Amino acid sequence: MQTTAAIVRSAHQPFEVTTVELGAPELNEVQVRIIAAGVCHTDAIVRDQIYPTFLPAVFGHEGAGVVEAVGPGVTSVQPGDKVVLGFNSCGQCNKCLSGAPAYCERFYDKNFACTRDDGSTAFSDNGEKTGSHFFGQSSFANHTNVSVRSVVKVDDDVPLELLGPLGCGLSTGAGAILNSLGVKAGDTVAVFGTGAVGSAAIMAAAATGATTIVAVDIHDSRLELARELGATHTINSRDEDPVATIKELTDDGVDYALDTTGVVAVTRQAVDSLAINGTAGLVGAPAPGTEATFEVGGSLVRGWKFRTIIEGDAIPQDFIPRLVHLWRQGKFPIEKLVRYYPLEQINDAFADSASGEVIKPIITFD
Repeated sequence: MQTTAAIVRSAHQPFEVTTVELGAPELNEVQVRIIAAGVCHTDAIVRDQIYPTFLPAVFGHEGAGVVEAVGPGVTSVQPGDKVVLGFNSCGQCNKCLSGAPAYCERFYDKNFACTRDDGSTAFSDNGEKTGSHFFGQSSFANHTNVSVRSVVKVDDDVPLELLGPLGCGLSTGAGAILNSLGVKAGDTVAVFGTGAVGSAAIMAAAATGATTIVAVDIHDSRLELARELGATHTINSRDEDPVATIKELTDDGVDYALDTTGVVAVTRQAVDSLAINGTAGLVGAPAPGTEATFEVGGSLVRGWKFRTIIEGDAIPQDFIPRLVHLWRQGKFPIEKLVRYYPLEQINDAFADSASGEVIKPIITFD
């Protein structure tokens, strides 16, 4: 079948909206009509090949839509089901079998190869092989074939145009707080960077009852929104030292600090803002080979911990429905983060995301 998609043909080039050919769903694949797909920083870094992928390719990994057909072996969904699309995993390695698919031993191949395991692709453009299955989905297309492990069935009454970002960015931020760090009622938290991931982390921290939630950013407009989302304090790090201010606010430091920026200087600030026995988490995506430095002499007696976090340690089929429940309760107000763009304006959406004008752009399809 023919469908409309946004293609990246070479590194650092804009998305090109064109018509491509989509094959039938194969073994353990689901064909989905995409209603909307969130824009994520990861799409930008593969567009620019900071993380190399097969090109030309269709990206997009925060899709939501309706099942149109299922391939052999699929029993979990059927045509007509509403679905949100998450990351992919093999389902067979030790990490997947132990309930940690975000650390799948084949994570890179399953999410960044932009091909099936046999090297084939679901898309072609004038006969040219075109990358598909980005994060198992390649959702910057009106129709796409998705790995069944990326598919999460949701209730019929949910607004699909809003929920796509639950597939990656918002799950990552919320999962970092709820799953990875295990923030509890009464804990103190600092979130560095209040984009989509940081905003989700703030909402999750507020929902779980953290008493002090400090938001750190360089955009006053984002910090103002962070207050609406549950932050108890905000710091513009252009104007003041966030580490010193956090120490003053908390008398010693926070129990948990989360760096969503991937900027190593900010990672150091997150670590330095910890209380004794505190834990710092990193969910940003610096370029491969990037290094950070930490003070270790005086730190030895403080017992702080540092961990990297992928996809919020979430199991999509479990965690996405939990976030939908929080949204229904008014505790996870995604609608405050988003702005909608038709597919033809996808490059504007990425520009507005990069500038900080919009926290979570969402691409919509006819």
